[in-house]
Amino acid sequence: LSLKFGDIGNLKGLVIRFLLTTSYYQLSVQNWFSLHRLQLLYNHSVQATFNATRIHAPASYSYHCDHVSSLQRYDALLIPSSANDLSQLWEVTFIDFQIQGFNIQEGHFAYAKDCASFFSPAILMGLVMSLILLLVLAYALHMLIHLKSLDRHYECKASPTYFAQMKDNDMGDEKEPLRNSGNESYELRNKQFGKIYI
Repeated sequence: LSLKFGDIGNLKGLVIRFLLTTSYYQLSVQNWFSLHRLQLLYNHSVQATFNATRIHAPASYSYHCDHVSSLQRYDALLIPSSANDLSQLWEVTFIDFQIQGFNIQEGHFAYAKDCASFFSPAILMGLVMSLILLLVLAYALHMLIHLKSLDRHYECKASPTYFAQMKDNDMGDEKEPLRNSGNESYELRNKQFGKIYI
């Protein structure tokens, strides 16, 4: 696929050539096209060649990317093919790049496969924050499960072992009349309850 620009300044007959291939992949059960190489031609000769990486889509689709560039800040999908040729002197960037080499119908692009990664920085940051929140929640649940209840302490204080149960039919045996000057009083035989005066 060639884009011919003609004469631009000192560049005589500038042409940008995209070398595309198709391959059949059994896992996806369909043909895919790939951009393998980008060539810059002017003055009737190839001046720079870039190898393309990760630029592929199903043959019935088109490929779209916001930036296809040789610059590292744009993820460098175009890599100079050799350190000896002039491609090291070029910086190539396509903005809002879309390409489809095969199965073109009515001169329009087909549905586009976008180059956006599933693990962009924003998505990775969201995953990390979700993981941190899950860890905090798990720690809080762990602490709640292993929290020691205070009910056992109060059950011991209110336990029947601390206070002997007294039955009505035993009350007569538990009290003993005391003879004082004119006042009738009873003293409990169990000394731990003290004395009761009536």
